[in-house]
Amino acid sequence: MDNIITKHQLSGQETKVTGTDNYRNYERSHQIVIENKVDISGSSDPAFRGDKTKHNPEDLLVSSLSSCHMLWYLHLCSEAGVIVTDYIDNATGIMIETSNGGGQFKEVTLNPIVTVTELQMVDKANELHKKANELCFIANSVNFPVRHNPTAKI
Repeated sequence: MDNIITKHQLSGQETKVTGTDNYRNYERSHQIVIENKVDISGSSDPAFRGDKTKHNPEDLLVSSLSSCHMLWYLHLCSEAGVIVTDYIDNATGIMIETSNGGGQFKEVTLNPIVTVTELQMVDKANELHKKANELCFIANSVNFPVRHNPTAKI
């Protein structure tokens, strides 16, 4: 199979007048720019002097895992004859700080609530989450567990 290469460009906004002469002085806001796609406004987490109204890298990682899982899951449901009419995920991530001031994710848990059209689809709907996790490029690329607490309902 051919390798797929994606290219991303991160565009930083101007920093405050004093630049990075002090931890409190530089601007954390930036734009994520990918050709032919809508820009994403980003910043650091508010705990690190970021803008709470903008996406931070940790938000985007958890969202990427959730989105990748959902897209694979819906694909598998369509192939298996499971008709999904609604999909909501309240994904959460647990991070730990390391002694050097950095950190890492300990785990991410996806909590998809899936609505299907018929009772006999519920068991299969729940089963397909395991296969979706096995196929998700993002879940296969992280070094921490991605857990699932799926709920299927009519």
